[in-house]
Amino acid sequence: QVQLKESGGGLVQAGDSLRLSCEASTRTPNTYTIGWFRQGPEKEREFVSAISSFSGKTKYADSVKDRFTISRDNATNTVYLQLTSLKAEDTAKYYCALRRGLVLSHNTEAYDSWGQGTQVTVSS
Repeated sequence: QVQLKESGGGLVQAGDSLRLSCEASTRTPNTYTIGWFRQGPEKEREFVSAISSFSGKTKYADSVKDRFTISRDNATNTVYLQLTSLKAEDTAKYYCALRRGLVLSHNTEAYDSWGQGTQVTVSS
């Protein structure tokens, strides 16, 4: 498994922005997808966004489209998630995960390496 570490979470006010980072600290496959997921209090883990390491193709959940932006830096094996116009309902622990291959899956079961998560709390 690949070791992943998230950072960048924090406590912000509604309308603020944050940038989350996901760094792979061990060797990554030749082609892989990084997904961001989140889990709010008493909620199931849900898909947020994903990006292909090979093509840079991206995918977003409808709830975050036009507010969040995913990007990658293959040189440093880091994927970023820029969060803007944050809302109280964005409060959750955010996880990044890796799956081998090119498919931008929204299914948690498709990913086999997970980070420990970083907490984002948005006050209204």
